[in-house]
Amino acid sequence: MRFPAPLIPATLVKRYKRFLADVVLPDGTTITAHVANPGSMIGLAAPGSRVWLSKSGNPNRKLAHSWELIEVDFGGGRELVGVNTAHPNPLVGAALAAGAIPELAGYDAIRREVKYGKNSRVDFLLESAVRPACYVEIKNVHLMRTSGLAEFPDARTERGAKHLDELGDMVAQGFRAVMLFLIQIGSAKEFKLARDIDPKYGTAFDRARSRGVEAMAWKCRIEQGGIEIDCPVPIAE
Repeated sequence: MRFPAPLIPATLVKRYKRFLADVVLPDGTTITAHVANPGSMIGLAAPGSRVWLSKSGNPNRKLAHSWELIEVDFGGGRELVGVNTAHPNPLVGAALAAGAIPELAGYDAIRREVKYGKNSRVDFLLESAVRPACYVEIKNVHLMRTSGLAEFPDARTERGAKHLDELGDMVAQGFRAVMLFLIQIGSAKEFKLARDIDPKYGTAFDRARSRGVEAMAWKCRIEQGGIEIDCPVPIAE
């Protein structure tokens, strides 16, 4: 995924009300940018941080700028981290279409946002004439409290636990189900659950795994020009 135009550098003043951030542009102007991220953003919202913004061409948008990247040092040198949670699904969708995720390749059709469970929509439904359909749920990951170790979630998520139970229900009905954690941190070498942040999610994850739900984690390569899915990383139990 390439950004349609060069990103705009800025300095973070503060993030507030979850979806807003005040930033200072290079010319000294302070603006408010949209933050497409409902999480706590632990370690990714320090005032004074260097961030990068995209600008919408839609003149009717209330906030023209969106916060895309932040520069962070997790202990191995400064790197770019993606904070926009709207990107993982398109990134995974492109990878699925290209057959770039071997464990999820070989299906005849890829459908998005398909209704299932109790008033839910699965991110991707992979279908084939010769094997059971595969339900794939995507979770964005950008939490790193220890160098090289990516974690999820960064806040309590009842919705996330619900999705795990619903994936388990699909397996019980004879389908395949996968939880895919997409890490927007290029230096990630391993992934694990942040069980201290949300013990209930950890319990739901264990329950889903025991029912046959598969789990995988892939990290991205982050550059100012765009974000691409890179390679899988091991999941620490």
